[in-house]
Amino acid sequence: MSSISIIGTGNMARTIGARAVAGGNTVEVMGRDQSRAADLAKALGGGTTTGEWGTRPSGDIVIVALLHDGVVPAVAQYGDALEGKVIVDISNPFNPTFDGLAHREETSIAQEIAKAAPAGASVVKAFNTVFRHVLEKGRPDVFIAGDNARAKARVEAFIESLGLRPLDVGGLKMAHWLEGAGVVTVGLANHGVGNVDFALGITELPV
Repeated sequence: MSSISIIGTGNMARTIGARAVAGGNTVEVMGRDQSRAADLAKALGGGTTTGEWGTRPSGDIVIVALLHDGVVPAVAQYGDALEGKVIVDISNPFNPTFDGLAHREETSIAQEIAKAAPAGASVVKAFNTVFRHVLEKGRPDVFIAGDNARAKARVEAFIESLGLRPLDVGGLKMAHWLEGAGVVTVGLANHGVGNVDFALGITELPV
């Protein structure tokens, strides 16, 4: 199984952490508020530990579970502490009306992380097209993007340990389009589907 550090103490951190523990992974929680991190670690159980914010994470895979505008600053603050790590970005940079992206360029939070992270770190986009409660209760497909094949393979193995199916969409530049797919899920929730009890997925035709 994988060793995971989660930077963040919010709902997605809790949900991914719970599935990670259930899947037999080693989990560490890191938060600016040490007491909140300790409370989350206790709630997750399974030997979950806490790390000090800004220090080197113990996990080989570091999941940044923060609001989109805090992700790149946090990675920059950790700096060389992330050397050699696989950094997983799960964020959705929605605009204020949730019908577009906050950034105007053809970039992504994941691509901006790659600029801020140490040269020896690898960045993978994942989990951003899945609503939290669907991730908690369902078995959705998880789309991933990244440039490093070995890093993606490690993230895929972690996703499989959660009982989910990872689907590789290509290089890190595809993270921009995964963020766009996040916007599509909100549009479907507000219009075509009318609720958030769904996830985007792939249906393969029988051969």
